[in-house]
Amino acid sequence: MNPSWRIIEADAFTALADFSEASVDFVFADPPYFLSNDGFTVKSGRAVSVNKGDWDRSRGFNEDLTFHERWIQESLRALRPDGTIAISGTYHSIYQCGFVLQKLGCRIINEIVWFKPNGAPALAGRNFTASHETIIWASKGKSVKHTFNYRKSREWNDPSDQLLHTGKQMRSVWSIPNTPKREKVCGAHPTQKPLQLMERLVVLCTKPGDTVLDPFCGSGSTGVASVKNGRNFIGIELEAPYARLSTQRIKQALETTQKLL
Repeated sequence: MNPSWRIIEADAFTALADFSEASVDFVFADPPYFLSNDGFTVKSGRAVSVNKGDWDRSRGFNEDLTFHERWIQESLRALRPDGTIAISGTYHSIYQCGFVLQKLGCRIINEIVWFKPNGAPALAGRNFTASHETIIWASKGKSVKHTFNYRKSREWNDPSDQLLHTGKQMRSVWSIPNTPKREKVCGAHPTQKPLQLMERLVVLCTKPGDTVLDPFCGSGSTGVASVKNGRNFIGIELEAPYARLSTQRIKQALETTQKLL
């Protein structure tokens, strides 16, 4: 199968408004966490600014909540009745997203905890070290049958995940390191998701030939995971450099996959 794909360089709201109703099977979204508050974090053993760009700066609780409700509502409009949506976030944003999903009538299927064994330490020493992100996986409707590849989840093999026991039911806590350098050879995005995480989500929550939508495409990890595994992909990215990065990574992934066939 040669999956189709495209990157739309545009604002998420503008692009989503052009989507036909019920036209995609799965939405993965990594929306802004609104963490750019002039603070500091640790990267490669050094203190660095947490600021990622104006797109990641909070406008206050009410405006942030309105932002999440707008993009989730538009994404759900594009999602087929039996489709599902997965949203990643930290405590800065994920509770607002979960609230909106329930407000709009979705059914939360799972809360997946992405544990980062190599997460950055806390600088201030006044709180527990943040070492995970949350992914909320929800169905568009409350009474429809959604896609979950249960057998594949039991057969999933990942020796680096010490919490995973192949042959048994997959639990909702996944131990996956932060994005390795080898996945940044084309360039990097400040919130780039590892392929190890995205392939697990895409393969287990969709079928071959399904269409995956990522309204905040970033560096294109969702797209790479999709095309490598025979899914169609549509990514939306506002920033031109990251749209080009996504395009380059997806093209490389397709070329590598085709050589292996």
